Amino acid sequence: MYNDHFGLRDQPFSIAPDPRYLYMSERHKEALAHLIYGVHNEGGFILLTGEVGTGKTTVCRCLLEQLPAATKVAYITNPRLSALELLATVCDEFGIAYPDENSSSKVLIDRLNSFLLAAHAADRRTVLIIDEAQNLSADVLEQIRLLTNLETNRRKLLQVVLLGQPELRIVLARPDLRQLAQRITARYHLEPLSRKEVTEYIGHRLAVAGVRRALFSRRLISRIYRLSHGIPRRINILCDRSLMGAYVEGRECVTERILLRSAREIWSDAPSRSWSWGAALVLIAALGLLFFTLQTGVPSPPASAVQNPPQVAMPIEPSPDPELPPPAAFSASRPLAFADLLATWGLEFSPDKHGNACEYAETFGLACLPRRGDLGDLRLLDRPAILALTDPRDGEVYGTLTSLDDESAIFLLQGETVSLPLAELEHRWLGDFILIWRRPPFAGTIRPGDRGPKVEWLARQFSALAGDAKKIYPAMLTGQLLARLKGFQRASGLTPDGIVGPNTLIHLDSALGGGSPRLSSHRQGE
Repeated sequence: MYNDHFGLRDQPFSIAPDPRYLYMSERHKEALAHLIYGVHNEGGFILLTGEVGTGKTTVCRCLLEQLPAATKVAYITNPRLSALELLATVCDEFGIAYPDENSSSKVLIDRLNSFLLAAHAADRRTVLIIDEAQNLSADVLEQIRLLTNLETNRRKLLQVVLLGQPELRIVLARPDLRQLAQRITARYHLEPLSRKEVTEYIGHRLAVAGVRRALFSRRLISRIYRLSHGIPRRINILCDRSLMGAYVEGRECVTERILLRSAREIWSDAPSRSWSWGAALVLIAALGLLFFTLQTGVPSPPASAVQNPPQVAMPIEPSPDPELPPPAAFSASRPLAFADLLATWGLEFSPDKHGNACEYAETFGLACLPRRGDLGDLRLLDRPAILALTDPRDGEVYGTLTSLDDESAIFLLQGETVSLPLAELEHRWLGDFILIWRRPPFAGTIRPGDRGPKVEWLARQFSALAGDAKKIYPAMLTGQLLARLKGFQRASGLTPDGIVGPNTLIHLDSALGGGSPRLSSHRQGE
């Protein structure tokens, strides 16, 4: 309806899975890499979880496009089935014939096993994908696990990809499903988009639809990020409704009033910055009645009515946002924030002299790590970090967080410290942060089954952690070393997936007393 008004070729924020509008963030690319790794690893289960609308199905579609042409895929979108119904559905998806009059579990499994052996003999992969897997019952999950028992001496005949909401991780953590959980060879939790990615996402979809001018200001995109929580489906619904509102009012772009009104129409918990049209009509009606009374001389109401007048909903102006410390404290310059962050590592950094802060850090064996999360993530990583905050005067400002307790956060701002209550920090912080960590002497991650110098290095770290230099682990991430790694991850509050990435390495550095500055130390450089 609004396409012609804004010069759009078609609707840019439709929730239909149009491949032309596909936007793959770094998180989506990483999720896809985990799926591809899992499929080619010839293991049993691959797990992809994420909130509703984060793009799990989109990632899965990309996986299907990258599978070899000879791959046979069964895709189940309605998992509310019994164990027998699941077996029948899997056979139907693979095109396996079975007798209607005798479709017992044994018959279906025998037919499926014959099909998988024939596919293996023809060097064809078989993949079972189950969407909305959080709805699977324990009995059905156990039946799926038994299907992965179909194997040869070298590999599983059937690989299973489970897509589900975060509750699926809770389900799989149950003791009675531990056998299935132990067969998951690759897992990834898809996080929502960062604020920067939301900006790119909106710009990408508008550009594909034929418009390159800004229909949403930078300030509004920050609002969209907070209202949508970075979830693509919520972004689409909010932007579509906002464009409709701007079209109805004949505006060339979306205003904050239109955006917030659209959010309230969609979600009951959306913040209110302006009063509703319903309140306006009530007020107009009340004023009209008063005017009519004064003009016609209608007798005054009884005294009781005057003493207890009817309550009319009046528009309430929003309370002003709490103020940040003076503008001189938080800076709109991220390079100055990097100077403070590097100072916590005992390094002197000047943007004019040293150029790029992350490249400068690399010369000292350090690396920048951009992340998005909440206060819990900051406490878990336990490293000073640059936080991006919103400010009504300067837009986005930056500060280096150096300490965090139960009530306040301490920032280092051009050599001075500023305390900020946690309630105010959560109000201003968009969730994006950058920290610096001590990188290992290799690039990339270490995964189960890897071997070579990276694994030898990891084995030495765990020997040192055990306080026993004579403790020898195998130079391959399997068996005892893998169990030790997962135990360490679990004890550190991390996902025990056996994959050594930045989060695990940061915790390992802390456990070994690597001398890195920590939020919990309350002293820089400790």
